[in-house]
Amino acid sequence: MSFFNDHEHIKEPIHLIEETFQRLEELIQIADCVFSGDTQMESLTNLEHPDDEIDQKCGIGDGILMKLAKNENLQRNSVDTSSTNQVSAGGGGFTKKMSLMGLTTLFENYAKTGASVLDLQGKLMAEVEWLPLSLVKLSNLTEIDLSKNEIMALPSNIGELKSLKKFDINSNQLINLPGSIGEVTSLTDLDLHGNRLKSLPPSFEKLVNLVNLDLSSNLFDKLPDLIGNLTSLEKLNLKTNELEELPCAIGSCKSLIVLKVDFNRLKSLPLTMGNLENLQSLTLRYNRVKNLPETMCNLQRLEELNLSFNEVESIPDDLCSMMRLKKLNIGNNFVDLTSLPSSIGNFAMLEELDISYDQIRVLPDSFRFLSKLKIFLADGTPLEIPREITKLGAQAVVQYMAELVDNRKLLPNRIMKGRRGLWSCILSCFCLDEILQVERK
Repeated sequence: MSFFNDHEHIKEPIHLIEETFQRLEELIQIADCVFSGDTQMESLTNLEHPDDEIDQKCGIGDGILMKLAKNENLQRNSVDTSSTNQVSAGGGGFTKKMSLMGLTTLFENYAKTGASVLDLQGKLMAEVEWLPLSLVKLSNLTEIDLSKNEIMALPSNIGELKSLKKFDINSNQLINLPGSIGEVTSLTDLDLHGNRLKSLPPSFEKLVNLVNLDLSSNLFDKLPDLIGNLTSLEKLNLKTNELEELPCAIGSCKSLIVLKVDFNRLKSLPLTMGNLENLQSLTLRYNRVKNLPETMCNLQRLEELNLSFNEVESIPDDLCSMMRLKKLNIGNNFVDLTSLPSSIGNFAMLEELDISYDQIRVLPDSFRFLSKLKIFLADGTPLEIPREITKLGAQAVVQYMAELVDNRKLLPNRIMKGRRGLWSCILSCFCLDEILQVERK
């Protein structure tokens, strides 16, 4: 009798195992249909056994996704997956994310709608490290957002998305890009920041319609020359990489308006920087730049230049011909920067100037011409100007410099011409004493 009872106890777990394997086999059949494009896939979603119990363990089941996909706005031209790929669990506010199987099912369903926008920002399970090839079945897509997931690789056939214009895959785990990326010549906006990229495929040079490119927060130690082929580029973000130099080819990107190269290891800039005649904003914070090429004086449309936290030793006078410059930050160059260019007053449009924590003691006489200066920061700088003046604001310093220069003009003309008679020497002593009194005030 005891033997019979033991035998019955054994049969129960065996039955459960067989049932589990049967359900797994059914799910595998669904996956096979998805990848093979079988038109009978929908009939497999109505299987004898529901997927609900397995879904609780492995994410959203395809049966649920199929029902949601059919019920939630399939007729819209824009696909918003927020209603199809998240299911609330319990009452704790936790939401389940989409599994790989759910993703393939979603692609199959939305391919039938002719959707133009796909938003999967932060909506994939951590286990989804690659995307199924069936993504390209969404041939009408113009925008894709795959940001804030854990994707390590893009489909090798992604070049088939001929209509794609905006592609955001920032904050993932991409190590490289497929060669076919160069076939997506319709791309205008590509955001790759926050990945693990070290290089770009040769085909990247074909993306001649790119307007905005973000490669920041990657592992680039060198930017390839092919960047010069991107002649439509207007915004290029290279912040937080390991770049030690910029290629000379960057000078061919003559449409550039904004260039960000902060937090790198640059020691110098190429002479071809002067070819970027449309550049309006150049930020180079936290690098090791010592000198600027004189060709930068050609950047006549530049409005913002940030060279803070570098090793800049001097600012060439030629740069003061950039008549549209509004913001100049050369602060925190510490012991390296000891003076401003004598013709700084030529910056007729300058509104903000930061020389904090430099070693500048004297301001050039032309400083008095900065009539539009609104912000002047000089914290930690040993300026020989009364602190009370600097506290009053930028225009107070400009006025102080104007009065200082005017007082110097009290010296007789013959002294200024270098004549050194007895009376001129006595008179010069009185005049100099008067100037010093004004400076002390």
